[in-house]
Amino acid sequence: MMHDAGPFIDWILTKGRHEGLQTLTDALGPRLRAAGIPLMRLRMGMRTTHPLIAAVSHIWDPGGNDAEDKAQLRAPHGIETRATYIGSPMEIISTTHGPYRRRLDDTLGPDDHLILHELKARGASDWYGRPIHFATGTYGIIIFVADGAGFSTEDIALLDTISEVLAPVVEARRHDHIANAIATSYLGPRTGQRVLDGQITRGDIEQIEAAILFSDIRGWTALNATEPAETVLDIANRYFEVMSDAIDNNGGEILKFTGDGVLALFPSDGSDAGQVNACRQALSAAHAALGIAALADLPVPFGTGIHYGELLYGNVGARERLDFTVLGQSVNIASRVEAFCGRLGEPVLLSDTVAQLTGMPTRHVSTETLKGLDTPMPLHAPAGGGAPANS
Repeated sequence: MMHDAGPFIDWILTKGRHEGLQTLTDALGPRLRAAGIPLMRLRMGMRTTHPLIAAVSHIWDPGGNDAEDKAQLRAPHGIETRATYIGSPMEIISTTHGPYRRRLDDTLGPDDHLILHELKARGASDWYGRPIHFATGTYGIIIFVADGAGFSTEDIALLDTISEVLAPVVEARRHDHIANAIATSYLGPRTGQRVLDGQITRGDIEQIEAAILFSDIRGWTALNATEPAETVLDIANRYFEVMSDAIDNNGGEILKFTGDGVLALFPSDGSDAGQVNACRQALSAAHAALGIAALADLPVPFGTGIHYGELLYGNVGARERLDFTVLGQSVNIASRVEAFCGRLGEPVLLSDTVAQLTGMPTRHVSTETLKGLDTPMPLHAPAGGGAPANS
C-alpha cells in the first residue's frame, strides 16, 4: 500500500518543528502507527557536546522498559568501547554512514547483537535504521522497529522521506542542546541562560546582592613546585568536584574557576529573609565541602571565605571578547577574607556581615585590616560543626 507522505511533511514543518525532540518523537510514533506502519519503537539519537555525555537519544516505545530507555537517553563518553555499542546496528550505521535493516522474524545467530535478540523476544519482527544527515556534515541516527509482518517496501519509502524532512528540524534542536550544554558547562546554569537569552553586550551589567563564596587550595605554589603536572591537575579537578557538589546542592552557582580557586554566588532578592538565606546557603556549602572532601580523601587543605554585599554582575571585556563576571568591593572582601584562612588556621572564615546575617553561633577569630580597606574587620568562624538550616 502506497503511503501519502504529505500530511507527515506538513505536520513536521508546521507544528512538529516547534516541539522539543522528545515531544516530537512521542507524537511521531503514534502518527506512523495510525497510518498503518507496524511501528512498535522509534528512536532518534545524535552526538552532542557535553563534558559527561557523548550522545543523546529520544525514544518512543509504549511497550518498553521505561528504566532501560531512560538509561539510553544519555550515553557517556567511551560508549564506543562498551558491549552495548560494539557490533550493534548503531555501530554499523556509524561506520558505513548508510542504512541498515535486519529482519527479526528470521533466525538470529550469535553474531547478531544482543539488542536484536531482546527486541525479537518482545515480538519485534523488523529493524530499520538510517543516518539523518545534517548540513554541517555530521549526522544523527533514526531507528524504526516493527512488529507484526514487519515493514513493507512502501513503509520503508515513507520512513526514508520522513527522515529526510526531519533532518533540519533535528539539527536545529541539536544545536539548541549543544548551546545549552556549553553555556551551562562553562558559565553555570543561571549565567549561561542569561547569555542564551541575549545578555551579551559589553556593559550589560546589573547590580545584585549575593553571598559571595571564595575558596582556594592551601599550598598551591609549593604543590606545583614539587609534584608532576598530572598529579597537580588531578588534585585540582578533585577539589573542583568537591566544591561544585557542595555549591550546587546548596543553591549556589560557580561563576568562575580561578586557577586553584572557586568563586561562587548565592543570589539574594535583597529582603531581610533573602539576605539571611543566601548567607546560610553559602555557609552550608562551606560545611558540605569539608565533609565531601573528607569522604573523598582529598589530599590538600583548602580555605573558604564568605562575604555578603552588593556587586556588579554582567559583561565586561573587549569589544569582541567578553567575560560574564562579577565586580565590586564585596567580591574583593570575600577574597581577602579567604586569604586569612591559612594564617589563622581556619578552614572557613566569615566576614562580620555574614556572621550577623546567618544568625548562627560563630566565634570571633581575629580583627584584621583587609587589603584595600581602611577599617579593620572582625573575622569569624562557625562555632561547632553543624550546618545551618536554610530559611
